[in-house]
Amino acid sequence: MNDPAIQDSYERKTCRLCGSKRLDSVMELTPTPPGNHFRTRAQLSEVQKCYPLELRLCLDCGHIQLSDVVNPQILYQEDYSYVSGTSPVFVEHLREYAESSIRRFGLLPGDLVIDIGSNDGTALGFFQENGCRVVGVDPAENIAQLASANGIETIPRFFGTKIAEEIRERFGAAKLVTSHNACAHIDDLDEVINGAHHLLADDGHFVFEVGYFVDVFQNVWFDTVYHEHLDYHTVKPLIPFFAKFDMSVLAVERIKPQGGSIRVTTGKVSGLTEQDDSVGDLVSMEEALGVGDRETLNSFQTHVNGVRDDLVALVRKLRSEGQSIVGYGAPTKATTLLTHFQLGDGILDFIVDDNPLKQNLFSPGHHIPVRGADEIYTSSPDFVLILAWNFAGAIMEKHDLYRQQGGRFIIPMPSPHIVI
Repeated sequence: MNDPAIQDSYERKTCRLCGSKRLDSVMELTPTPPGNHFRTRAQLSEVQKCYPLELRLCLDCGHIQLSDVVNPQILYQEDYSYVSGTSPVFVEHLREYAESSIRRFGLLPGDLVIDIGSNDGTALGFFQENGCRVVGVDPAENIAQLASANGIETIPRFFGTKIAEEIRERFGAAKLVTSHNACAHIDDLDEVINGAHHLLADDGHFVFEVGYFVDVFQNVWFDTVYHEHLDYHTVKPLIPFFAKFDMSVLAVERIKPQGGSIRVTTGKVSGLTEQDDSVGDLVSMEEALGVGDRETLNSFQTHVNGVRDDLVALVRKLRSEGQSIVGYGAPTKATTLLTHFQLGDGILDFIVDDNPLKQNLFSPGHHIPVRGADEIYTSSPDFVLILAWNFAGAIMEKHDLYRQQGGRFIIPMPSPHIVI
């Protein structure tokens, strides 16, 4: 972003869902630079700006959101490095999602499917294989170009009503509009949902997946708090939010990706589809847990700091005994974890990651070198701290040879422990 007149961040003082100004601070983490801004060696001397990580609760509707909004041009249009296709677990999830959606909604060859935040087109590729027409929308220009080159037409822009109008005029109404982990990243959600409503056929559905704050709360997955994640969704506030657009929340399914997410199915009120029991069941569970109460959320901060103290004590003890430790995985969440847990100062020798776009770079803020996963066999560290904890099972299974050779894994949350 080269225009100095464009603000790089601002403080959001209204609820993104209901517009209320009654926001209360419930959690504050250590400020970090954008979690996907890896550095080349030539960039190491440049100062990376850090932005606040503070969660605020809407006292009217119960929605939880980040206080400070970083300009999306900074987050997504400067050599964005996340691609869906590098995670075999997530690729399989997207395959199953496409197949189940085709059955569930009776999609036929030629039906139009739109993906908001389509990334490298992995999800749309599975719909395309089954004869659907597909169009992706994603603001990360380098990733959008990659998807288009691979046969998934992708519009490299931020989704909104204007884009929706252009797509509908060119391709017609969509039977399915979908989004995977993008609706927590968008500041103007009104614009997105209005655009989705405009795109949908009367009997179409908008289905989106987002991280579920209940899973964050119950498993102490605080590191999912980072600048791309503006919202920390629960089901209850979504019901009146969609009603503003003459849409209904029809069903909500808890799913495993990203540590714990929800798949929310919505449709136009004119579609006359009934809401199933899953919606009310989850609202009741949220109320019982108190995830919309400030006292409950204030105690969450205390719990997080307790986990931090335990992990720091463990890794510093190992280092004092001469043990070597490396990290596995350089997801965005790792920047939050390493910073708030104070693990960036000589704790990790390096980080390995399966994404080639991140290899041979240096982590945001701490400038820890990132290498390919084979490095754990070349260097034979004593311990591997799994930073991509949501894929811990798959990582340990894939690298069981490392464990057979005497290496040990450390899983940081919900309570730090060594897997021997």
